[in-house]
Amino acid sequence: MNQSINKIIENLEKLTLLETSELITKIKDIFNIHINSNIDFNNNKDQDINLNTLENKKDSFNISLTEIPLDKKIAVLKIVRVITGLGLKESKDIVDNIPKILKENINQEEVDKIKNELESVGAKVQII
Repeated sequence: MNQSINKIIENLEKLTLLETSELITKIKDIFNIHINSNIDFNNNKDQDINLNTLENKKDSFNISLTEIPLDKKIAVLKIVRVITGLGLKESKDIVDNIPKILKENINQEEVDKIKNELESVGAKVQII
């Protein structure tokens, strides 16, 4: 093992539990690491860790209406009313003032459903 790594390990072994916790939090913040709680780090030192479980996974999205074909405005308006649950006037305000966020903090399944509905009538959306 590399000499500098040996020194780091020696220093880590001297840390208190509180210091170790602070170090882990700091490393997560600096390197933007989000660890899946299902990983067993004690199982095997040489265990392969799936890097996909360590990457930052987004689980809620916003969907924004960005473009509407003029000849499909009424069809888009109907879909917007259903998606948002708003009345005709409020839905018309959204359609007339794009780009506009339709829904916030929704899961991937709902995003896909809304996107497909709007794109089926020619509208364009942006997922944020």
